[in-house]
Amino acid sequence: MSKMTLDGSVRNANVGDRLIDVILSAGIQLPSVCYHPQLGPIQTCDTCMVQVDGKLVRACAVEVGEGMEVVTTTPAAAAARREAFDRILGNHLLYCTVCDNNNGNCTVHNTTKLLAVEHQKIPFKTKPFQVDNTNPFYRYDPDQCILCGRCVEACQDVQVNETLSIRWEDAHPRVLWDGGSMIGESSCVSCGHCVTVCPCNALMEKSMLGHAGFFTDLPKSTLDGMIEMVKAVEPEAGYGAILKASEAEAAMRESRVRRTKTVCTYCGVGCSFDVWTKDRHILKVEPEQGPTNGISTCVKGKFAWDFVNSQDRLTKPLIREGDAFREASWDEALGLVARRLSEIKAQDGPDALAFISSSKCTNEESYLMQKLARAVVGTNNIDNCSRYCQAPATVGLFRTVGYGGDSGSMTDIAKADLVLIVGSNTAESHPVLATRVKRAHKLHGQKLIVADIREHEMARRADVFLRPRPGTDLVWLSAISRYLLDQGLAKTAFLDRWVNGLEAYRASLEPFTLEAAERYCGLAAETLKKVAHMIADAPDVCILWAMGVTQHSMGSDTSTAISNLLLITGNYMRPGTGAYPLRGHNNVQGASDHGAMPNNLPGYQHVDDPEVRARFEAGWGVKLPTTKGLDNHEMVDAIQDGRLKALYIFGEEMSLVDANTNYVQDAFAKLEFFVVQDIFFSETCRFADVVLPAAPSLEKEGTFTSTERRIQRLYQVFDPLPGSRPDWRIIRDVANHLGANWSYEHPSEIMDEVASLTPLFAGVSYGRLEGYNSLQWPVAADGGDQPLLYTEKFAFPDGKARLFPLSWTEPVDQPDEEYDLHLNNGRLLEHFHEGNLTYRVEGIRRNTPDVFVEVSPELAQERGVQSGTRVELISRYGHVRLRALVTDRVHGKQLYMPMNSTESPVNRLIGSHTDAVTNTPAYKEAAVRMRVLPELDESPMPRGNFRFGNPTPQQGVEVERKWSRPDYSIPGIPLVQIQLGPNKE
Repeated sequence: MSKMTLDGSVRNANVGDRLIDVILSAGIQLPSVCYHPQLGPIQTCDTCMVQVDGKLVRACAVEVGEGMEVVTTTPAAAAARREAFDRILGNHLLYCTVCDNNNGNCTVHNTTKLLAVEHQKIPFKTKPFQVDNTNPFYRYDPDQCILCGRCVEACQDVQVNETLSIRWEDAHPRVLWDGGSMIGESSCVSCGHCVTVCPCNALMEKSMLGHAGFFTDLPKSTLDGMIEMVKAVEPEAGYGAILKASEAEAAMRESRVRRTKTVCTYCGVGCSFDVWTKDRHILKVEPEQGPTNGISTCVKGKFAWDFVNSQDRLTKPLIREGDAFREASWDEALGLVARRLSEIKAQDGPDALAFISSSKCTNEESYLMQKLARAVVGTNNIDNCSRYCQAPATVGLFRTVGYGGDSGSMTDIAKADLVLIVGSNTAESHPVLATRVKRAHKLHGQKLIVADIREHEMARRADVFLRPRPGTDLVWLSAISRYLLDQGLAKTAFLDRWVNGLEAYRASLEPFTLEAAERYCGLAAETLKKVAHMIADAPDVCILWAMGVTQHSMGSDTSTAISNLLLITGNYMRPGTGAYPLRGHNNVQGASDHGAMPNNLPGYQHVDDPEVRARFEAGWGVKLPTTKGLDNHEMVDAIQDGRLKALYIFGEEMSLVDANTNYVQDAFAKLEFFVVQDIFFSETCRFADVVLPAAPSLEKEGTFTSTERRIQRLYQVFDPLPGSRPDWRIIRDVANHLGANWSYEHPSEIMDEVASLTPLFAGVSYGRLEGYNSLQWPVAADGGDQPLLYTEKFAFPDGKARLFPLSWTEPVDQPDEEYDLHLNNGRLLEHFHEGNLTYRVEGIRRNTPDVFVEVSPELAQERGVQSGTRVELISRYGHVRLRALVTDRVHGKQLYMPMNSTESPVNRLIGSHTDAVTNTPAYKEAAVRMRVLPELDESPMPRGNFRFGNPTPQQGVEVERKWSRPDYSIPGIPLVQIQLGPNKE
């Protein structure tokens, strides 16, 4: 008999720990079908019954108390667990050997073995429901569903999409989507949480079906016959013999199914997971151990990997001949690149060449690209796409607190008492991070304030939603800061101890009254007072922002205003506080960190600092250029001016993602020599002289750095397609053809070099990043990292932060009589930017097949527009034709257009105006007019799109409703019917 006396003598058991975790960590085997440590107690399965102080209880629902006596294997507890599991088997048709989920990790299979079940007492009965195959990525089989509720808990309280539920009062309960819709017509966002936590084969990835097992691809009639045969021999043979056969088959799978850890290639959240593969077929993505995401994914991370095996992958170098391209050998292509770059450098100097690194590729690859520019060619003309999104946020933080990265981690955001989101459609742009905010708001009382011009999901969930006039966030943020100072609500002790520049900053706030904010921003002064008091009253505050702030002509100053407000309220230096500029691409943080910038060497070391240059010159054995180079925006102007002759880009669709694309494409056509390195023949490739075929993240090793400053390793899942090469290897080979003598044979060698030259990464090594280990910079030489910044001081010589005075100017390109509408733009949950990757995933393409423009109901009525109406948007810089979608997410004369098209890219409508400090384009400041065309088509958003669904919010699985069923009793405890007297109600 296993007996634990929890009086302090049992190691790793503390008062308040969950009992089931203590039992399992002690090596005691205990069934736990519905329990998942990342979901918490669900209490639907009753298989973890133990005796605590003589009473039968569910171990998952009990917290450890002082002096508690726990006995796990009393006859009563064992009988209760067996009874509970018999009930589960009554809901599940056990046929493991021919099940695609028979991979050694099926909870139902393993519990059957653990309890030594030979025969189930409660026979399985077919349920009166059909299999639901209407989602493109997974299916639900009610006959296999054990009603554990894990999927409901994950959907309701982890993802907080609130789509799934179980109506326990039904005669035959099942998992419901939107209360009873087909999955493909519900609010399901295909995040995959439900499939990941399902303990059996009720919810399964379609990519697994017929692929995982040795027998599972047989015709359905044959499979049905095999299942019937298994069930026929079970009464005589027992489950023990059947399970041995299934375990042998599962073991056979190990020889052909690989599980490889990688890091997501989409947004900057930094999700990591195992990719299951059979040859080049992706069976599934399995998240669980990621330090950022745990069990969480979004539709892209879970399901959007088909592009890796797309038929139109580049596998041969291409060389332009006239208006066409011909295939070439690697030797010929690399030789041509080296010859032409050398000729242009010899004729026009090194600054006639420029290089653009990729925010989609690894840290090591960005490091080599900037080294190629500086150490081999001799120019600081190197940049990356942070110029288009996050450079202003970095400047705002450099000005005020000293480091250009998130103050803490997603755990800090979840701990905050109040979260303020400014200019971020977090639920669609950073969906897994948004789940942490939604969960804290729903379950833990976190307050949420959202400021945006569009009413997206986070705005609808907010306690306060601010809808300011476009481009005026700096005004209301500064007005709140002034109000807090004027009313004595600022944290003066914090300011006195930790912050410089208060008086100059206070003086700069003179114009920013609440009345001025009301006038300029269109926000009521009383509302701003309410927000100010909410911030002042909250013990811990985090502010999140993204491109709705940074992609304005005052993006750097507005980012600075955010950090100023945090300093005024003392919201740095503690868990649950700080500034969180949400990085867009998977490695936009890392590309800048590793020196792909015109003014900084790796680790944000300035190119004009002689001591820094001397260190790199000694390490690289060359002399380095001394002055700042051209950024992305300046490169385009320099091409138009004839100063820049050659450009080398890898992993960026610059011809579409830069503002004023007509101007950019005209510049590209003027280049004397243009090299583009990518995995597909992109729009940018059309202008190239040489196209080099690269490999995506699943085909190489390296590291990514997420928005949390978290450095993580990715491992090679597949060999590169024959003819393609990893980017780091291509850059190495280009450098060597130019006369360098680089001998890197693995990305780990590149990271070792980075660490040796860069104090910010001094302790980073592949050994310390093994598996799911991660480091958040700065990383000391001994490997110590800083998940939370500024715990001891700010990153300035005197250790103090700096308030930065600001002024305000009107946004550029505002609506007028001719161009009377404001055009906003941004991401969609299901697509990533222009869709080069996601449109190669059929399920996503079908869900959102085309670009569209959102039109408010009032504007639609005024202009005679309905969903499906063809319209032409015309700006001062270009025009596009597309279909309208009428929605209340936008209002008045504001439009919204997603960035999901190569045929009608929104950036054709955007001018060349930029943030004055960083040259980040003012993408969010665009005026257009709308011409209504006579054509009326179908709505651009199919009816099956999740945005038309109707979620059913509730508190988790609501197991109390199950317990209230007349046919339920606690296993091991007889059902007691209470008889009421005649006078009792």
